[in-house]
Amino acid sequence: MDAKNPSKKKTRTSGSPQLNETTKSALHTLFVTELKDIYWAEKHLVKALPKMKKAATSTELQNAIETHLEETQVQVTRLEEVFGLLGEKAQAKKCEAMEGLIEEGEGIVEETEDGSATRDVGIILASQKIEHYEIATYGGLTQLAKTLGLYDAAEILGETLAEEKRADELLTEIAETNVNYEASEESEKH
Repeated sequence: MDAKNPSKKKTRTSGSPQLNETTKSALHTLFVTELKDIYWAEKHLVKALPKMKKAATSTELQNAIETHLEETQVQVTRLEEVFGLLGEKAQAKKCEAMEGLIEEGEGIVEETEDGSATRDVGIILASQKIEHYEIATYGGLTQLAKTLGLYDAAEILGETLAEEKRADELLTEIAETNVNYEASEESEKH
């Protein structure tokens, strides 16, 4: 019985949700398509993070970016593992959202003064937009995996979801403890 709706029963076979073949096929296809999308996004992020680290001034921010780069490389490997669990070849599909978010971050770097705390604030803001996109994606993929009865895949995706949430929290902490304050003291230079 469903806790929210006691009259509604859930039917399960072998611990996995009961889905008709049409629903399972369409949902499985969507799941694989979204895996390909985030796989492209993560691989693209591996290339972009070193540039963001180089543009950052704060040692704390540089270290956070470096740590997240290392995590992102592991996340790419995890996605490859999920593809393997599905019997699928790890294949990337261009992620328009991530491409746009990274371009926006690059634009912030170009529009702010080198060595300024204001640039660091912009990098944090752009990075948090990326983290929020990843949190939404991994949250959705984790739930889809559970719905499809792919519990091993859900566990792997859940690990990445937890890392993305921690990265977002760390960026907030860096902003709140010093970078935002330092930036508020800078004057605009033309």
